[in-house]
Amino acid sequence: MSAPAKDTLGLLLERAESERDAAAQALHAASTQAQHARAQHGELAGYRQDYQQRWTQSFAQATTMDIVGCYQSFGRRIDQAIDTQGHVANHADARQQRARDALREAEMRVAALRQLIARRQAEADKVVQRREQRATDEFAARAHLRRMAHV
Repeated sequence: MSAPAKDTLGLLLERAESERDAAAQALHAASTQAQHARAQHGELAGYRQDYQQRWTQSFAQATTMDIVGCYQSFGRRIDQAIDTQGHVANHADARQQRARDALREAEMRVAALRQLIARRQAEADKVVQRREQRATDEFAARAHLRRMAHV
């Protein structure tokens, strides 16, 4: 393989590896965000359940309509927060999947470049071997001719 081609492919490989590393970092960040969003969604759902249980116990006692209205109003706001956090978590999951796909593509580019470099190096090695074989054959033929001339 010629030096300029080797340098160019080496630079391409370095760039592809750098992009792959950046994609791996992006996937890690997206995974962390998705886990955090899902955990927060779960915490909100757990809070809603606790809230409903507390109020169920409170309703066993006498209560006013104002308190019931407050309970319902706050319950709706909790439900809205859970729905919103569910959307945030779904968006984070989608971002994580896109990051996973980008990493897979970057890894495939790195693998393809490595394979190309290996193939080119093997071809260059074959060319060198053929040259060396030709030189050896020519040397042997000349040596044979010299021996024949001296006989």
